[in-house]
Order: sequence, then structure tokens, then C-alpha cells
Amino acid sequence: MVKSLGCSTFLILLLSAASARAGFELAAPGRTARILVLAGESGCVRLAAGDLASDIEKISGQKPAIVGRLDDCSDNCIVLGSVARSESAELLARFLPDAIPALRGKWEAYQVETSAARLGAISSALVIAGSDERGAMFGLYAFIEQYLGIDPMYFWSGRWPKKRERLAFDSVRISAEEPTFRYRGWFLNDEDLLTEWREDGGKRHIEYPYYHRVTSPAVLERVFEAMLRLQYNLVIPASFTDITNPDEARMIDAASRRGLFVSTHHVEPLGVSGYAFQNYWRLRGRNVPFSFLKHRAEFEEVWRYYAAHWARYPNVVWQLGLRGIADRPVWASDPSVPESDGARGKLISDAMALQWEIIRSLDRRPQPPATTTLWMEGADLQRKGHLRFPPGVAVVFADNSPGWKLQPDFFETPREPGRSYGIYYHHALWGSGPHFVQAVSPQKTHEILKLAVERGSTWYCILNVANVREFLLGIDASARMLRDFASYDPERFLRQWCGSRFGGAAEAVEQGYRQLFASYVVDEKRGTPALLDGLTLHAGERIFAMLLSKRLVPSSARPADPGRLSQLLANVRKQRKSLELAGSEADATLTKLEGADRQFFETNFVAQQRMLLGLLKWVEGGIRATMADDAGDRAAYAAQLRGAAEGMKEVRAAQALASRGEWRDWYRGDRKMNLDRAEHLTRQLLAGESGHPSGKHGAH
Repeated sequence: MVKSLGCSTFLILLLSAASARAGFELAAPGRTARILVLAGESGCVRLAAGDLASDIEKISGQKPAIVGRLDDCSDNCIVLGSVARSESAELLARFLPDAIPALRGKWEAYQVETSAARLGAISSALVIAGSDERGAMFGLYAFIEQYLGIDPMYFWSGRWPKKRERLAFDSVRISAEEPTFRYRGWFLNDEDLLTEWREDGGKRHIEYPYYHRVTSPAVLERVFEAMLRLQYNLVIPASFTDITNPDEARMIDAASRRGLFVSTHHVEPLGVSGYAFQNYWRLRGRNVPFSFLKHRAEFEEVWRYYAAHWARYPNVVWQLGLRGIADRPVWASDPSVPESDGARGKLISDAMALQWEIIRSLDRRPQPPATTTLWMEGADLQRKGHLRFPPGVAVVFADNSPGWKLQPDFFETPREPGRSYGIYYHHALWGSGPHFVQAVSPQKTHEILKLAVERGSTWYCILNVANVREFLLGIDASARMLRDFASYDPERFLRQWCGSRFGGAAEAVEQGYRQLFASYVVDEKRGTPALLDGLTLHAGERIFAMLLSKRLVPSSARPADPGRLSQLLANVRKQRKSLELAGSEADATLTKLEGADRQFFETNFVAQQRMLLGLLKWVEGGIRATMADDAGDRAAYAAQLRGAAEGMKEVRAAQALASRGEWRDWYRGDRKMNLDRAEHLTRQLLAGESGHPSGKHGAH
């Protein structure tokens, strides 16, 4: 039996229903807003709209339709577009008339706002207006993060969106002016784990032991998506890219399609690495030495050929320079290069002048963006005044790797009027590290970027992020600094970053990260960490190789330096103690976390702390075994080797913790750290010791 309602009751229910649907409703059971992107908009904006639709589906189970005409929208509608497109600008102005003049002509600015303006069948609109295509995308991603609560790096962190039936907001308002740094990018360098985690990326054709595969297209899509969600706009998608290889060209296609600027490694001027140079002439039946001094015509031919391929993309940031094969100075690959700094500087300057001529002949933009990166010998030659740069080419200063200090040329180089400047900064670096374990704190990055801001070097910032997954905290922090440096506070950021991820355990997690970053022993002469993961590994390999050499060929072994061993041991013990302190609350913290938050803490903190701790134990075992061997104490020698082996087991256990589920093959591509090699050295010594119970060294 249906009971009739009184007028007052009916009115209360009606008002309640109206209140429930007040503001902007994005999704509710059985209905969603539509997303309007006019047909004339950039393809990258439409792809970003697809990310929004996918996010709404992840949360609510319903996927909004993306439409291209105003007539296809009704009720609630998300209006997405860029002021740079006249048709979109006209539509956006009908909802937010005051925003359009404020955005016009700006670089990557945006405004996101709910609007009560009615247009056609639209009764409520969420307007995302960008000054240009990237401004529109970044406004959309800002809304996703701030109002939908989605971690920009959800795929890499494992923190997927939480389910909700209804998504509605009383009002929305976000705005951003032009970014502090114009070009903000990632360099996927030393990307051994990325390239072999998934095996469908295709093959590379270079004579280099570390790379055999191209990163999977699906994995790269996740890289590019994360970059855009964090409002980066530039990518160097690999080391030693050869765009004439279709498998590698797909990386550039995908990045460009998503609206990212694309560029190349500093050993690849105009897209040509030493390996690409060799491949080019080998395919043409010639063996041309890598010598610009003697084969200028051949270099010009290769540069023109590759530059023509790169110039097909509308958003290239060119790289100029002259370096040797495998990221070494050019004279390491060409013995004919003169020894004087002046002659070497002139040679590199002449090469850049020719490269600039080629760029200007192929790139039809009025002022093609271009950089030259002062890495290693480039920084030294520039500091001494031996390099000349073409007009319009930005000069990029490098840190001293990892990103703890900028090199002297940054401070000593007079800034030329009209020339742009930027920096190359490392969250990761091979071979010293960091590679498996993060080391550069957000506070340290803030110190470096502050120097760049103070000296007007903000045209460009490229971050070496290696395999991405290990450096999520630093990458996230850097994104905020590069976008809006003035409003960034490193202490507040770390506190909020931990708070949003770890809830009631946030304070303990924050202290753990602070102690992790503070745990590194600093080299007093260089002012940089002395025992990063790569440095620790190399120190251990030298010790174990020396022990093995002493056992196999006693006459060839060089005696250990007791003073250096003692200092190394002191540093290892000091860093171990501090690192153990960083992880002292980890087990207790884990009991307060569950699900994705717990797994992220395990992966991003616990596994890394334990990995480095295991490496330090391994090295300490090697040092003590050496000392015992020198003292003739065979029992202690064997015991210390077993202790070293236990340290390496801890490293492997930590890797297992960080490579569960879909990440199970994450360390398959470990060719840079190459822990297999370190383990093999350790096993050889242990096997030899068990085979020589008398304790006497002999040939094996």
C-alpha cells in the first residue's frame, strides 16, 4: 500500500534532493557528466580527457562519454579546451569570460572553475581552460589530483584510486600562472630495469653491454602519463636513442602524441650517438672512424640525415655538442683530437656551429628551442672560456652528480644578455649511484633549484630519473618546485606528502625518510656522499676481486692499503649505524599501515633501506676478511666471508620485497649494478675457502 505524502513532507524531500545535487555532479549511480572537447582541439588534450574518463571509471565504476560538439552535452558537462584554439576560446569565454584575456598568450597557465552559466542544454559546467594545449592538460590533471584525490604516480606507487559511488563538488576553483621553469623534464638514463621489465618493446642495435631492448610501449605510456600528471612537459625517453630503428621511433611518436616535448641525451647531438654514427656507415658498407676532425663531411651527412627524422616532430628541443662514444669525451674516441684545451674547445664549438646551421635549415620554427649540456669536459672547457655557442642556443649547467652540488662553471660563467640557461640535475646516476636506493632529499633539491632561480637559469631543467620507480618522492617534490618555486616549502611538502599517504603513521615515516637521506657519509673533499649504492658496490667489488686475485695468482696480487681500508671501514660502520637508525621504527610503522599504503612504504622505504644496509654489510665483510687474511687468521677470514654472503642475501631479500605481484620481474634487467657479478665473486671466494682447509692460498 502506497501512503500519500503531505505537502510539507514532499517539500522537504524535494529540497533535500536539490541539495544533494547542488554544485557540480561528476558521477552518481546511473549517471555521469560528459566531457566536451571540441573537434578542433589538439589530440593530446583529447588523450588527457581520456585519462579523466578512465579515472572517473576507476572510482565510480562509470565511464563518462567524451563528446566533440556542444549539442552532445546536457545537464552537467566538463568543458575542456585551450585559449590558443579560436573555437575553444570562444566556447570557454561563454562560461568564464574573465578568464580568457588573463590566459591568452601565456605558457602553460590554466584556470579550472565551476560555472553557473547555462548554454544549450548544459545546466552546470566544470570549465578547464588552458592558455595552450599543455595548460589545458595540466589544469585537468590538477583537478584530478586535488579534487579526485588521485596520486599522479598511482601506477608506480601502487596507490590506485579508492572507490566512491558519487563524485560531486559544491564548487571548484584552481588556477596557475606560467611555470617558474619553462621546460621541465625527465631523462630516462641508465634505464636497465625499465627496458627489460616487460619484453615487448623491441630490440636495440648498439654495441653496448647494458642495453638490448627498447622499453615496452605500455610501460612508456605509464611514464608519460605520470609526467603529465605531475606537469612535466619534456622527456628524453632513453639513452642512445636511434630514431631510424622503428622500435625506438615509437618512443618519440608516443611522447609527441601525448603533447610532450622530446629531446636527446647530451651524447646525441641532433639525435646521433656514437653508436648511431657507426650503424649509419656500417649499413652503407663503410668503416668511418669517429673523428669530426678528419671526417667532417661524413659527420655532416649523418647529422643531416638524423635531424631530418627528428624535424618531423613539431615539439623537438634540439641538443648540440660533440662527445665521444659511450658518454665519454670526444678525444677518448678520437686520438687525433689536439691535447690543448683551446683546440678542443674550438673543435666542439665548430661542431655546434655546423649543427645549428643544419637545424635552421630543417626546423621551420622561427626560433627552434635548442640546448647544449655542459657535462664533464664541457663544464671545464666552458669555465676556461674555450667554448662558443650559437645564438639562440640555451646553455645547460650540470651538477657534479648526484645532485648535491652545481659545478664551478655555473657560478663563474657570465650570463649573456638574450641567452637562456638551465640545469641538468641527478636524482639518479650510474655508476656511483643512486640507482636502487634514493639519496637526494627534497631539501637538497630545493637548495640547488634555488640557486638556478636566483641566477636566472630557469629556461630548462632536465632531471635524470633512471628507472623512475625508485625516486618517486624526489620526482614528485621536484615537479612542485619547477612549476611554482615561490610557493614551495620543502618542509611542508614532505610533511604533507607523508600525511596524504601514511595517515596515522605519517610522522614516523617522515622521520624515517629524513634519517635515510641524512645517513650518507659525506666525502669531506667533494662534499658529496661517499657510499651511495653504486659506490658501495664498486668498493666491495674491488676488495673481493683483490682477494680472489690473491688466492688464484698470489704473485700478481697487490697489497691492500691499510690506511684506506681502515677509513673505508670507519665510513661503512658510521653509515650502517645511521641507516639502521633510519629503519629502527619500520616494523612498528608497518603494523599501522595496510593495503596499498603498507606496500608502498615497503617498496619505497623499507626495501631500499634494507638493500643499502645489505650492501654495507657485504662490503664490511670483505674489508674484515681482507684484514683477517693479512693477519693470517684463517678462521676469521672464513667467518667474515660468510658474513659478507649474508649481507648479499639481505640485498636479495629486499629486492624480493620490492618486486612482488606485477613487479616480480623488476630487477630482471639489472645490468648496471649487476649484483650477479658481485654474488659470483663472493661465491668464488667461499668455494675456494671451503676447498682449502689448510688455509694456504694456491692456484685454483
